[in-house]
Amino acid sequence: MFKGRAANKKKSEVLQGTLDLMILKTLQALGSLHGFGIARRLEQLSEEVLQLNEGTVYTSLLRLQQKGWTVSDWGTSENNRKAKFYSIHQARPQAAHERD
Repeated sequence: MFKGRAANKKKSEVLQGTLDLMILKTLQALGSLHGFGIARRLEQLSEEVLQLNEGTVYTSLLRLQQKGWTVSDWGTSENNRKAKFYSIHQARPQAAHERD
């Protein structure tokens, strides 16, 4: 029974990592998007094979932001609603005094 739980945890981690990479690739290709737009784009690209609820996407977006891979900013969506837009964090070179 323990082996099953370990296998399920490993599978869950792989799926989370895969979704994270898919989100990063989408943001790289399309630029800043809100969570709903990211979910719909991934579903569209998969020809509706993937059915993503926003909770799953927002969990990945939060994880990516906590790891420093993405940043977010509030804006207005295409239907004039307030939405959080996500983009890939652009690392800036550190000054010499910051590295020491």
